[in-house]
Amino acid sequence: NIFATDWQRNRPSTPSTMTDMYDPPKVSDVKLRPYPHEERGKEFGRANDPVKFLQAAEQRARERQIAYETVRILRKDVIACYRKEGVNHYDNCKEVTKAYYDVIIKNDVGQVQPDWSNPEMKEGW
Repeated sequence: NIFATDWQRNRPSTPSTMTDMYDPPKVSDVKLRPYPHEERGKEFGRANDPVKFLQAAEQRARERQIAYETVRILRKDVIACYRKEGVNHYDNCKEVTKAYYDVIIKNDVGQVQPDWSNPEMKEGW
């Protein structure tokens, strides 16, 4: 076709899908080792070992992101079950909804927390 644009001439022959909703779940093979927990020092609020403190802060950030993503995945499962079951979702989605509820009622949505020397002071998390 002489009126075809470059994009139409060079597009792939296989059709692409607009969503990855039907793809199998992706699982990461990355294994991160946990860093030991390091709190701020008593003097001037500085850490006794700054490197360990930053590594522990990154570890807590990863754990927080895992907790948020877990909630997001469980929420997607609940929505998918409700859409699939329709008016029968009261009976057929109990397990999925209970799993979601059990996670969201936890403190910090189930984020793994280190053993703090002072449980009231959580470094802002």
